[in-house]
Amino acid sequence: MTPARLGLGIDILHGAPGYIELAPSLDHRVKVHTGAPVPGRCQAESFVYSDGDLDIVPAGEVDGWYEDTASRSLMVSLSPALRTRAADELGVRAGLDKKNHFRDLQIALIAQALEAERTTGNLNGVLYAEGLGLALAVHLLGRYRGDERLQRGLSPLQRRRVAEYIEAHLDRDLRLTKLADLTQLRSTQFKALFRGSFGVPVHEYVVQRRVERAKQLLLAGELSISQVALEAGFAHPSHMARCMRRLLGVTPTGLRA
Repeated sequence: MTPARLGLGIDILHGAPGYIELAPSLDHRVKVHTGAPVPGRCQAESFVYSDGDLDIVPAGEVDGWYEDTASRSLMVSLSPALRTRAADELGVRAGLDKKNHFRDLQIALIAQALEAERTTGNLNGVLYAEGLGLALAVHLLGRYRGDERLQRGLSPLQRRRVAEYIEAHLDRDLRLTKLADLTQLRSTQFKALFRGSFGVPVHEYVVQRRVERAKQLLLAGELSISQVALEAGFAHPSHMARCMRRLLGVTPTGLRA
């Protein structure tokens, strides 16, 4: 199977006895327990995973639990591109609610078909697997769609990735398409969710961060004003001066004085 094209990941999760944790991901994930029953617990709640039991872990969220014996699960990952396509078809947002230890026959059957495709080397072809992935995404969003308020901003993982990338590349030409790629969202969707998370448009946030870096460099006093402008990502000192005057009410020379 070709996850890069399909936006679909199929993996086997072999759990050893003890604590199991799923780190945050940009993908929505569905875990399907397969095989013999496994006793487990999460906080004060005890349970038994049986064949076909499901967990939904939305993008950006973690999950963790204890299992008493070794286990085997099928992990299906839905990329932002795939779930956005499904959401567009339904006319809804692409968020999911977290849900643990439940059963849904339709999800289990689709997951079994996807695992069969994986083990046979995608015998029925890419279109068949793509259709299964889209059907799963549509079913999930139709039945387990999250509160729309949660979709007004980037997920914590997306926000962190974008903020760290901007900080690391302030002195370079930052492009919207590259920032959107970090979150695996379309540029138009990314711009809206970015503003929901940071409170300002992308370009204004970048200017704010460049002004803050320029301020720190100017106060350090080790570089000339022209060098500070380059280090902070401004095209020239006069551009830096205009932005600093607008945001801080002071020019570079005035700040250094």
